[in-house]
Amino acid sequence: MASSKITDNAGAQAVDNQAGFPPQRNLFATDPLLQGIMATANSAWALPWLTDFGELMGRDSTLALANAANRFVPQLHSYDGFGRRIDEVEYHPAYHQLMAMVIENGVHSVAWTAPSSGHKVHAALEYLFAQVEGGVCCPLTMTYAALPVLKKSPSLSRQWQPRLLANSYDGDYKPFFEKAGVTLGMAMTEKQGGSDLRSNATAAKHLEGDLYALHGHKWFCSAPMSDGFLTLANAREGLSCFLVPRWRPDGERNPFYIQRLKDKLGNRSNASAEIEYKNTWGYLLGEPGRGIATIMAMVKHTRLDTCVAPVALMRQAFVHAVHNARHRRAFGKTLIDQPLMTTVLADLGIELKAAMALVFAIADSFDDMAEGDDEDEPFTRLAAALGKFLLNKLAPAYVCECLELLGGNGYVEESVLPRLYREAPLNGIWEGSGNVICLDVMRSLSQFPHCLDIFMERISPAISQYPPAATLANALTQRLRQDKCRLVDNQAGARYIAQIMARLWQCALLATNTESTTADLFCRSQLENSHGGIYGAAPMAPAMAAKIIDAMAIDSAVAQG
Repeated sequence: MASSKITDNAGAQAVDNQAGFPPQRNLFATDPLLQGIMATANSAWALPWLTDFGELMGRDSTLALANAANRFVPQLHSYDGFGRRIDEVEYHPAYHQLMAMVIENGVHSVAWTAPSSGHKVHAALEYLFAQVEGGVCCPLTMTYAALPVLKKSPSLSRQWQPRLLANSYDGDYKPFFEKAGVTLGMAMTEKQGGSDLRSNATAAKHLEGDLYALHGHKWFCSAPMSDGFLTLANAREGLSCFLVPRWRPDGERNPFYIQRLKDKLGNRSNASAEIEYKNTWGYLLGEPGRGIATIMAMVKHTRLDTCVAPVALMRQAFVHAVHNARHRRAFGKTLIDQPLMTTVLADLGIELKAAMALVFAIADSFDDMAEGDDEDEPFTRLAAALGKFLLNKLAPAYVCECLELLGGNGYVEESVLPRLYREAPLNGIWEGSGNVICLDVMRSLSQFPHCLDIFMERISPAISQYPPAATLANALTQRLRQDKCRLVDNQAGARYIAQIMARLWQCALLATNTESTTADLFCRSQLENSHGGIYGAAPMAPAMAAKIIDAMAIDSAVAQG
């Protein structure tokens, strides 16, 4: 456990009453919530793997790599020293080290290679890594999610799938067929349309077979040094999906012009670019004219990671807040012993428990879908949308509260909290902003009415013991069933419906998997909404608050050496 007394390097001054950083620790071994979630029959096989990965993620050296990758941001080199157009992005070596670290540990591939619960184990690994660094998660997520789309083309799948699943990272800029392992990116949105993909103007001219020449501009292309990209363009039959490699089969560069890198609020270690296609080769994936439906197989899986990432940020912020409270004193007491501080931290702890329960329930639904039940696919789409909306709305305010609990120290870069805060809004925007996601919820409920039945079957037994939750669920169900096909047109109510469904699901999960008091506190604070969403405003007995915090085992476990 870290000391609150620090001596400077010169030994001239003792700095009292400063918490310092949380101790080096195994991120999995000091997370009893995650351990409990993963210790089920289908995922227990991964516990040694998660323990080793948690140790790697918790090292001070790994955190130093994350700091360097964000401090020294990617640089675009449009031309070489002899005036030749190269369109290459240079990353700091720390970025490549982190990429190698996560890919060699199979974070991108385990969902497709695991004996069972692959998506759940992927989510756990991603959750551990996203606590450390967010920018590398982007190419990692896209590489993980691309496989279902590549399978639309057997010939492309034969070439790319073995390399996508290889736990080998090669950051050199060279043709994919010269690499043991590759990464994939995505370029869908255009400046005139954003989320309105049907307004895309990029054109695709058929050359031969499944080969097309693309012409157009993409407003956001993430991780532009990936080996290939899934993209959308208009063929003669309509908007279609294509795989664009950075190199052509003859070893020549595929025209792929990087216009500029975005100067983003956060996610600084990851390059996001505007690109232009000019006679750029792309290979058709899926049916021509069915581009959105084809690429949604990727988007659906990236949405799982956009649920995981905000919860990882919440966990890391909470770790720092509790560590500070345990090692800093004010008004004659350690902060953790101040009743108001304890109440705030306990409330944050309950929110984190509920968030973790939800995200891993969503991961379970992906595994259910992978087992081949046709009814599970629409429900998984609905589940991912509910989680993406709620969890990404929670994360910025949650991280901000934790930052505030550190006082001025939380507002300076060295504390890491500012980086977490800048990262927190990202996944609420990527893969569809909040309004887009809520409309997708309504679309799922309208097109697949049985999704509501599945949802209610999952939550009703657990919430029946909490009258406010049960009453709310019954009213919501009645409203949705009355609206039926008019749900898509009910835009004004979409956010309310998405929020309440997600909160009811959390309530049911807590009621099933935690002690009744925690579930009751959550239901009263979130469903009765007596405190307006302000952490620490709901009454809580000090003993119960302390028990909740201790159960999170932040830095009470032995620090790793």
